[in-house]
Amino acid sequence: MRAWSELFRVSALFSVPGDALAGAAAVGRGPGRGTAFAVGASLCLYEAGMALNDWADREEDAVDRPHRPIPSGRVSPAAALGAAGVLTAAGLALAARAGRPALAVATGLAATVWAYDLRLKHTKAGPAAMAAARSLDLLLGATAAGSGTAATARGGADNVAAPGGFVRDALPAALVLGAHTYGVTAVSRHEAQGGSTAVPLAVLATTAALGTAVLTAGRAARTQGPGEHRPTRPHHLTPADLLLTAFTGAYLRTAGPPLLRAALNPSPPLTQRAVGGGIRAMIPLQAALAARNGAPGSGLAVMALVPLARALARKVSPT
Repeated sequence: MRAWSELFRVSALFSVPGDALAGAAAVGRGPGRGTAFAVGASLCLYEAGMALNDWADREEDAVDRPHRPIPSGRVSPAAALGAAGVLTAAGLALAARAGRPALAVATGLAATVWAYDLRLKHTKAGPAAMAAARSLDLLLGATAAGSGTAATARGGADNVAAPGGFVRDALPAALVLGAHTYGVTAVSRHEAQGGSTAVPLAVLATTAALGTAVLTAGRAARTQGPGEHRPTRPHHLTPADLLLTAFTGAYLRTAGPPLLRAALNPSPPLTQRAVGGGIRAMIPLQAALAARNGAPGSGLAVMALVPLARALARKVSPT
C-alpha cells in the first residue's frame, strides 16, 4: 500500500475534484450527477498519468530517485503500466456516463496525458501539454454538468447543440488553471537537479498576475448590471466578495512563499517544495474560480480539501 500510494502520489489527488466543480460553476450549473461522473473520471485519468509517468521515467529515476517505487523494486514496471491502462479505461467509461460531449473531452484529456508521459515531458512542449491537460479537466467538468442538465431537460437525450457554448463559457477559467499548471510544470523540470533562479521568479510573477486577474474579474462580473451595454452600478462588498478574496489570498499564500524560497536558493529540496506548493495551490485557485462564477458553496467544498491534502502530504510527497 505504501508503494502504490507513492506511485500514485495520493496526496496530490485532492487537487483534482475542484476542476469539475469549477467547471460546473463556469457554466452556471451546480454539482450534480454529471459532476460526480466527471470527478470520478478525472481522478482515474490523473492516477493513470501518475502510474504512466513513473513507468516512462523508470530508468531516469533509477539514477536520480532510486527510492521511487519502480526502481526500488516495490512495484514492477508491468504492474505500473497495467494500472495506467486500466485507470484510463475506467476514466473514459465514467466520462461516457456523463454524456457524449464529456466523453469527447475526456478522450482528448487521456490522449494528452499519455502523450505527455511518453513523448512530450522532456521536450519544450512539456509544460504546455500539462497545462492543456488541466484545462481539459476543467472543461470536462463543464461539459459533464452542462450536457447532463440539458439531457434531463430533453427527456434523457444527449445534448448535441450546446457543448460548444459550455466550452466557451468555461474557457476563461480553464485558461487560468492552465497557466498556473504551466508554471508549476516549468519549475518541476528542475526539481531533481535544482539550479534555476529565473524560472521560480517568473512563475512567482505569473502567480501574482493570476491572483489579481481572478480577483478583479470576479468583482467586475458582480458590478456589471444585467445586459452587455448597461453601465456599471455602485457595488458594496458582499459575503461572496469576501470569500473570493479569502480564496485568492490562500492561493497566493500557498504558492508564493515556496517559489520565492526556491528562487533565492534553487536547491533540489526547495525546488521540490515549490512544486508541492504549486500543486496544493490549485485547490484554493479552483475555489476562487468557483466563487468568481457565482458558486461560493462549491468554493467552500473545495477548500475543505486543503487540510486533508496538507496532512497527507506529510506522509506521501505530491512530487
